[in-house]
Amino acid sequence: MPSGVSLLLILVFLFAIAFDYINGFHDTANAIATSVSTRALRPDHAILMSATANFLGALTGTAVAKTISSGIADTPGGSAGQIIVVAALVGAIAWNIITWRLGIPSSSSHALIGGLLGAVLAAAGTGAYKWEGIWGKVIFPLVTSPVLGLLLGFLLMVLLMNLFQRAQPRRLHERFRLAASAISLGTAGGGWRIIKTMGQRVVKLDPIHGFAAETTAAAVILTASHFGMPVSTTHVISSAIMGVGASDRLSAVRWGVAGNIIVAWVLTIPASGLVALVAWQVLSRVL
Repeated sequence: MPSGVSLLLILVFLFAIAFDYINGFHDTANAIATSVSTRALRPDHAILMSATANFLGALTGTAVAKTISSGIADTPGGSAGQIIVVAALVGAIAWNIITWRLGIPSSSSHALIGGLLGAVLAAAGTGAYKWEGIWGKVIFPLVTSPVLGLLLGFLLMVLLMNLFQRAQPRRLHERFRLAASAISLGTAGGGWRIIKTMGQRVVKLDPIHGFAAETTAAAVILTASHFGMPVSTTHVISSAIMGVGASDRLSAVRWGVAGNIIVAWVLTIPASGLVALVAWQVLSRVL
């Protein structure tokens, strides 16, 4: 029979693997939605490309991981810290499953941050929070990144349409299918509910829209990641899609669907935090 510490380590490992798997099909849906919905890539090719790039990305950048692990709260070591990790993962997994079932794109990274904050609140109170890190590297990019995605997507799409206003639509779409294929890199899995929401229900995308949205998202995400800000891929690509859609006409965007997505963004951190808080209360008594 394993000791309490070894059992906790096993739980941390199992829940981390489960979170990674669920995070995979969430992020795949976000990363490949424009490519699949515009037929720039076949779904299986898009998933393979996305999976490969996500694996390589995890090996080459650690700034965001450092922010989440040590930049937003002081966590104890040993078994107490392991219980906090498990509770945080439970909160993030629960929220990801709920939003996936509803077909709403949500942020796995912010769900994990919310889970961590909820578990730390239960274990040590708000005194353990690093407020400077929370405001500077979580709240600030959480608010500004979707705004940047919306505005930059809109502006880039307007620029592209003016540059190619005399091009034949069919030839233009073919050219941008090659371009979209080159930059549509992300994660692994296959969340078709979310792909349908991102690529069809928010706005109808053509290849040039997909190119503009993916280019905008890549620029914002790479810049934020360089500074260790856990910007949500979901938030940025969703807002970029809204921005490129609105460049044609505002009514092209289904704002009711967009509103539901934004509500989910607002609820992500508190909802996953609440689940994590309850999970910590249970785990700390059982383990």
